[in-house]
Amino acid sequence: MAASVCRVGSTVGRALAKTHRPILLSLRRGQASVSYAQSLSGAPETRLTTLDNGLRVASEETGHATCTVGLWIGAGSRYESEKNNGAGFFLEHMAFKGTKKHPQTALEQQVESMGAHLSAYTSREHTAYYMKTLTKDLPKAVELLSEVVQSCSLNEAEIEQQRSVVLRELEEVESNLQEVCLDLLHATAFQGTALGHSVLGPSSSARWEENLTRQDLVDYINSHYKAPRMVLAAAGGVSHDELVGLAKSHFSGVSFEYEGDAVPVLSPCRFTGSEVRCVRMRDDAFPLAHIAIAVEGASAASPDIVPLMVANAIIGSYDLTYGGGKHLSSRLARLAVEDNLCHSFQAFHSSYSDTGLLGIYFVADKNNIDDMMHWSQNAWMNLCTTVTESDVARGRNALKASLVGQLNGTTPICDDIGRHILNYGRRIPIAEWDARIDAVTPKMVRDICCKYIYDKCPAVAAVGPIEQLPDYNRMRSAMYWLRF
Repeated sequence: MAASVCRVGSTVGRALAKTHRPILLSLRRGQASVSYAQSLSGAPETRLTTLDNGLRVASEETGHATCTVGLWIGAGSRYESEKNNGAGFFLEHMAFKGTKKHPQTALEQQVESMGAHLSAYTSREHTAYYMKTLTKDLPKAVELLSEVVQSCSLNEAEIEQQRSVVLRELEEVESNLQEVCLDLLHATAFQGTALGHSVLGPSSSARWEENLTRQDLVDYINSHYKAPRMVLAAAGGVSHDELVGLAKSHFSGVSFEYEGDAVPVLSPCRFTGSEVRCVRMRDDAFPLAHIAIAVEGASAASPDIVPLMVANAIIGSYDLTYGGGKHLSSRLARLAVEDNLCHSFQAFHSSYSDTGLLGIYFVADKNNIDDMMHWSQNAWMNLCTTVTESDVARGRNALKASLVGQLNGTTPICDDIGRHILNYGRRIPIAEWDARIDAVTPKMVRDICCKYIYDKCPAVAAVGPIEQLPDYNRMRSAMYWLRF
């Protein structure tokens, strides 16, 4: 197993829902096939234990020879201010530059000697540090993770060196027009609020070189890295009792108290349907336009989230490389093929603790922007007015396949556990998701989509050769039908 230490800097692109792929529910040749129902009923239990300091320990034991273990923290760019925006992302970089016990070289050697993979990511509400390793090395993995999170050296010289690394990564992200477009969408949808902050921080080099200090990083850790906001999650060949013992050994010292009882409280992030000037980034040098349109969606814990997920599955996704033609199940995908409307599109729903973004993102030739926007909004109106039982049945099946397919391997399962505990306080079993999906009816989809989409002011972001992007008032007028 090749060893590596890698970072995943931004999850902006993860706002897009994953592509629906077929699920193969059969074992290797010569073995009995497994039905979908059997795969749900046979899913291992997720066990949850809370330590005295409030840190939660959750695991799913599968008996594999490998495991993934990590620490999920309820902190991200939404918890940052204009002054320290980017602190969480910068800390992610610093975490792999050594701890007080293990300098960078020694840390990398420890990971390499285990044949492990150490990684991290930062999003708007979550930060995660995790390691995939052999089951027998679980104790060492937990020890290293505890050092990375609790004892990051934050050496001044290393901080200065990492500024240039972060600037280069910012430049790379700015060349990824999908991430730029979705960042701009958040900036206009939640303008003036913390959800509008970029995960990576401002792109200005002066901002990184002059403003963000070592003390900012220390203050961020002291403010947010608290035990009740942490989940030690593991999946694979792990014993829950062993994991709880390791957590007590390495994380019992994590503080659960705030200085002066100053517990950070998230301020509401108000959605603003608009198209401010900054989100039209016209550049005719680019070959394709990247467009995103969204309305306010449901929060992670909202009961409306499942019908909205089914609605998105009905719209579906398309990419020029997929193949297919006039027999594609998604009406929007059929139009994209038959009329050559776009290179790709994706319906997405990004959910946060108290709000969300429900939208469609597409990449199109400059001559097809107007038509693609028209048919995208038309797909929304169909959800609100004319969705049928066959549409919903197809959407339910596609959503089930997507949910099961995303949990293929110990790392995505571990990530699912960590995020669920932070979002819901428990891991929602796949069987429960399945039952909630089955309960969705056409009327439910129409009612929920009317609630979130019909006659709402959308937020719009566009990058590239976007001269033909319709005027905002015209896009707003397409959010309702007079005959409804």
